[in-house]
Amino acid sequence: MKMPRGGRLFLATCLGSLFVLVLYFQSITKPAEAGLKAVTRPGKSRTSPLQTLYNGDQQLELLAAHKSLQGRRELLEQACLSHTRKRRVLSPEDLKHLIVDDMHGLIYCYVPKVACTNWKRVLMVLTSDGRYTDPLAIPANEAHVAGNLRTLSEFSVAEINQRLRSYLKFIFVREPFERLVSAYRNKFTRRYNTAFHKRYGTKIIRRHRPNAKPEALEKGDDVTFPEFVQYLVDPRTQREEPFNEHWERVHSLCHPCLIHYDVVGKYETLEPDAQAVLRLAGVEGTLQFPTSGKTTRTDGHMAARYFKHISPFYQKKLFNLYRMDFMLFNYSTPEYLRT
Repeated sequence: MKMPRGGRLFLATCLGSLFVLVLYFQSITKPAEAGLKAVTRPGKSRTSPLQTLYNGDQQLELLAAHKSLQGRRELLEQACLSHTRKRRVLSPEDLKHLIVDDMHGLIYCYVPKVACTNWKRVLMVLTSDGRYTDPLAIPANEAHVAGNLRTLSEFSVAEINQRLRSYLKFIFVREPFERLVSAYRNKFTRRYNTAFHKRYGTKIIRRHRPNAKPEALEKGDDVTFPEFVQYLVDPRTQREEPFNEHWERVHSLCHPCLIHYDVVGKYETLEPDAQAVLRLAGVEGTLQFPTSGKTTRTDGHMAARYFKHISPFYQKKLFNLYRMDFMLFNYSTPEYLRT
């Protein structure tokens, strides 16, 4: 039976769309290999930074550092195979946290509360054509202005595929509960964060504080950590809207089981890992990653003090919420949990 012309046209259109989606998915999930061709740009050609990572002409200390980074990447791949079953095609919305540096062939997925301000400053220097030279001279609020850096979501499917295949892709992660406590301290205990108090604090107090005073309901500036935890594990929270990026899980921000990251840096080893990335980008001699001057950085001891006031019931619910980040990035269950 002969298919009508309109039906043939519709079928061809559907098959064409399916092909584009499959191609997009394959390019995102395909691992970047050591033998990648040079990344080609108008008037500029150079070796892929991935070749620097795996070629054997390194100094011994560089080889040791790279071996550690490669081990993390392999652990991530194994965890993805073990704990993720569903595969899907990423949408442009999924790529909004991936910052692109075309000049140096870099893609960085930024994770709030994991030195992302300093990484954005560094990338602003790298992509500014000399406008910026010192990362620390860039105000923190300017580093977060939308439009100062390009994200992968702004490109066409073909341009996305090309960059995912050939650029050095890196991510920095942190122990999930230390990152969470850091987010709470920054957004709910600092008086200047009135936007967060109004946007989230008032909602948290209204929902989780019995007999709240009118002033607290209006200002939302005295949210306790137990109230914050209750808000996170409440099923209504994610039904109403996605988590804010400051407490969203890393695997939901950066999709490490769909995007093959070449370097998985850690906040706990920030300086040597950052130095390794800058070395791979070929800018180690011209740019230094800013060191943190914080004296009250959130660590495991501080996180333990905050979790001391969380009941075992809520500790378990919260751990289940962030379980995937613990597994994917090889973080142990905190000893202070009473579950």
